[in-house]
Amino acid sequence: MDNLLAHEASAFINFRNYKFQDPRSHGYRWFDIKHLRILAEPVEAQELLAALIGHDQFRDDYAGGGVLPEGSRHGPYWLRLVTPDVYEAVSQEKSARILWGWANKLGDVPARLEAELQQEVFDRLAAAEHIYYLSGLGDEAIHDWGRVHEDFHDFVLIDRSAGRVTLLVAADD
Repeated sequence: MDNLLAHEASAFINFRNYKFQDPRSHGYRWFDIKHLRILAEPVEAQELLAALIGHDQFRDDYAGGGVLPEGSRHGPYWLRLVTPDVYEAVSQEKSARILWGWANKLGDVPARLEAELQQEVFDRLAAAEHIYYLSGLGDEAIHDWGRVHEDFHDFVLIDRSAGRVTLLVAADD
């Protein structure tokens, strides 16, 4: 499982960088996107999920601490409790519905932000061969200060044609 993935690039889309009609509508929300190159083929989706969970880039609390190679948290969750089997396979339609609903929950996003989200998030959802959504974790999985996020959405996109796994996190602070 070691060396199946290599971090390739990251992107951060901060809603605060866009002008909303209501200045509070950005809600301190953002997308954090991490692209990892698949280094070995063929690899089953469950193996890719396990490799991602074991990768340094996954050890991010998404609350200002950044990626910590010895970190014990992933977003609001204890890292040790995040396993491939807590990811649910979801359709492109369901994932888009969840993410557009979250993005527009405080009112429609500005046109410039919508265009960036389409390119960086939703076009990638459409291209993915498999989409997985982190679900099934109960309250016992939330770490000691894990409730800093009101919302936390974690998707893994597997795009074999691009040779890439993308970790897509949508959250707030």
